Parts: sequence; C-alpha cells; structure tokens
Amino acid sequence: MISISLCMIVKNEEDLLARCLDTVKDIVDEINIVDTGSTDRTKEIAIQYTNRIFDFEWINSFGAARNESFKYATKDYILYLDADDVLLEKDRIKLKELKETLDPSVDSVSMYYDAGTDEYGNVTLRYRRNRLLKREKNFTWQGDCHQYINVSGKIINSDIAVTHKKLRHAVGRTISIYAKKIERGDTFSARDYFYYGNELRENSHYQKAIESYDNNISLKEGWIEDKIFACIFKGDCYRYLGDLKNELCSLLQSFQFSSPRAEACSRIGYNFQLQKDYKTAVFWYEFATQQVPDPDRWSFIYLSCYTWYPHLQLCVCYYNLGDYQKAYEHNNEAEKYRPEDKSVLHNKKLLEGLLK
Repeated sequence: MISISLCMIVKNEEDLLARCLDTVKDIVDEINIVDTGSTDRTKEIAIQYTNRIFDFEWINSFGAARNESFKYATKDYILYLDADDVLLEKDRIKLKELKETLDPSVDSVSMYYDAGTDEYGNVTLRYRRNRLLKREKNFTWQGDCHQYINVSGKIINSDIAVTHKKLRHAVGRTISIYAKKIERGDTFSARDYFYYGNELRENSHYQKAIESYDNNISLKEGWIEDKIFACIFKGDCYRYLGDLKNELCSLLQSFQFSSPRAEACSRIGYNFQLQKDYKTAVFWYEFATQQVPDPDRWSFIYLSCYTWYPHLQLCVCYYNLGDYQKAYEHNNEAEKYRPEDKSVLHNKKLLEGLLK
C-alpha cells in the first residue's frame, strides 16, 4: 500500500482548517502545513493535527508557496488541498480504496474538483486536477496565481472528488497579483490572459475582461479549452454590458474551437429568449439538454447547463408559445434537480391549473 503526504499552504484559515483536516487526517500518513503569515489561530489549530508546520514568507506567488510545501513531503505520494476543501464521505471511501490498490508505477492520479455546489447538493462547476502526485518525480507548480503542475508519465483519471466549500470570496486578491505582473512588465502567456480575464470579469471590469479574452483567443499558443471558455465568458461580459449582438457573436465564436457545448448553447438560448424569439431559444435549449459532458474532460464543466437550467428555461419558452404540456414536462425535469426551487414550484402550480 502506498503512503501519502498531505501538503497545504494556509493563511488565516482558523474557520476552515479543522473542517478540512478532519475529512482526511485518517487517510494520509503525514500532514505538512506551510503558513504564509497567519495572524489568527491557524497555527494553534494546525498543531492539533501535526507538528510539521513551517513558515514561508508570502512573495505574491501561490506557485512558489505550493512548491515550498511539497519540499517537506517524505511519503510515496503527495496530496494537496486548500483549507476550504473537504472530502465528502463517499470520496473518503474511494480515496482509502485507491490508497490500498494504487499501482506504484502511476505518476499522477487526477480527481474531480467540485468547485461549486448549489443549495440542493448539485455540483455546479467541476473540472479535473492532478491531485495525487508521485513525490520522487519532483513535479513543480508553475505560475504566480491560477497555477498548474507540469505533470508527465503515467496518469490515471479517478472518479474521486475534492469538494470546495468556501465561506467567503477574497475579492481583488488575485487581481492584485496580475496588476503587479503588469507593473513589472511581465510577458503574459495565453493562460495568463485567460485567467486575468476571469478575474476582471468576476470583479465587474467587463470591458477590460473582453480585451484580455481577445488577447487569449488571438494567440496561436495556449490550451484550446481556455479559448473555448474565453469566447463563452467574453459573451457573458457583453451580456452584462447589455450588448446582446456581441454576446451572440462571442458564443458562436466558441464553435471555431469545439463542437457546441451546453455552456454555450444554454447561453445562446437565453440570448434569443431575451429577444422573445422563443422558437429559436427552444432549439438551443433542447440542444443543450442533448449534450453529455465528457467525464474525462479537464476543463470547466458547468453541470447546470446540461441539466436543470435549460429545462427550466424550456418551461418558460413553451409557456410563452402556448404549449403548456411541454412546459409542464420540462418543469418536471428541472424539479428532479431542484425540488424546492421557488420558480419550479410556481411553474408547477400554474401549469397544473392550466392543464386541468
């Protein structure tokens, strides 16, 4: 059976650290905590789980801090988590089984990162990350923020998920790192432009985000998946700016890099729905419901775009087209995912009255 070193970087995580460690402490063989400057009780909590606590001066680089944490690992494999991550019970069981059965020739195991969950337990955002890494391979993190690991060799995809349970959003923290990169005159990669665009969009700097996404798309280099979502997220920016024409153009632009994704189709449906072109909206929403996300896909998967969301909007569109039976059927599909959703319950009551 393999042994596992847990490696974490933390700063002021007194509200979250114990919750995270309680879900993994009986699975890993070693816990390494690198503190980057906590001023709260983080270290006091950490010492209850491990004496392997190390200080690292924060230098505006998540990659550097994560690489520092990896230096202290002594076991066969490294597992990394953030303080606001947890392993749900079903995933704890799977990780224990993996630990007992993993072929030591494997260099990395990817796991799902369930980065968002709604109030009904539905995963809203999922993607893959290389999560369990063979220590002797000395894999390193790249990038100051939105960093990634250069991994090669024998990689397997598991169905284990790490679940992100954030209590608060650190507004502006990451965007300041990009601002410093700009001040230094650093050259941005295609990846930098994509994630800088995401930070700008999430902080409501929509026009600047559009420019950053366009920079990503225009470069020949870069991951194709980032370019797909650069188009989709650029469309979101145009919608926030009230520019439906350019939103639609941006969404259709994503088809240059991939066959239609439900993330784009659902947005196109909403674009036509806002224009009260319900028949065209129905086409795109139904197309979205026909898509099946690839379980081995590494980029973002917004599962609501494949499930309840297009069904709920199809209910609205068919209602406006006067087809109450189809509206009712699609509302029922949405109800399977969001049984207490006020919109779903309102639609159900209204349509049952119309279908009597």
